Amino acid sequence: MPVLNVLVVEDDPDIGALLDRGLTAAGFHVRWADTVDAALHHLSVQHPDAILLDVMLPDGSGVDLCRSIRQKGFAGPILFLSAKDEVADRVDGLASGGDDYIVKPFVFDELVARLRAQLLRRQGLAATSNKVEAFGLVLDLDTRQARFGEHNVKLTQREVELLRLFMESPNKPIARGDIFDKLWLDQGGASLNVVDVYVGYLRGKLAEIAREGGPSIATVRGRGFMLEHAA
Repeated sequence: MPVLNVLVVEDDPDIGALLDRGLTAAGFHVRWADTVDAALHHLSVQHPDAILLDVMLPDGSGVDLCRSIRQKGFAGPILFLSAKDEVADRVDGLASGGDDYIVKPFVFDELVARLRAQLLRRQGLAATSNKVEAFGLVLDLDTRQARFGEHNVKLTQREVELLRLFMESPNKPIARGDIFDKLWLDQGGASLNVVDVYVGYLRGKLAEIAREGGPSIATVRGRGFMLEHAA
């Protein structure tokens, strides 16, 4: 099983260090941000599998950050950590897109159990859903649409197959020959150039999404193409 990435957004250095050490020991790869700006930077560089989010941050609200993250297309679990324990606070957190709301002080083992439960729930939904997700980009295989935040792009079936190939191996170059073998080998008369043609089509359709901070298809010299999320 691959190591899952967790972004911890927490300004208290003691709690942040505890989460960093504990989650790492539990088998997660942890990134730690102590401000809204730092969290947004981490999200622009690496797409985490889950986020642990403090409500009160020095440069903004965790609730507002959660709402913004969801609007940009993040589909992973977001668990709030907060000393605010009023019902209204919980409602605000969940209404903004949070999956769980954990009140401080918390029992670390319970936090990990609830985090794992949310991750398993998401995996179960993904298994029954005909969608692929990477870097906040969601590809609906049934409707043949790619969505990032408020941007929706309609694709042809062949473009869907090509984008799915890239999204299932994000940040990993795929050689032209491998792409051709998977998508065009059984079609007589097709040449390797068809890969470049369809990559060009797909880049054009994803251009607006890329301008809004979404992923794009990069050429990796001598190695092929890959889906990347620009820093």
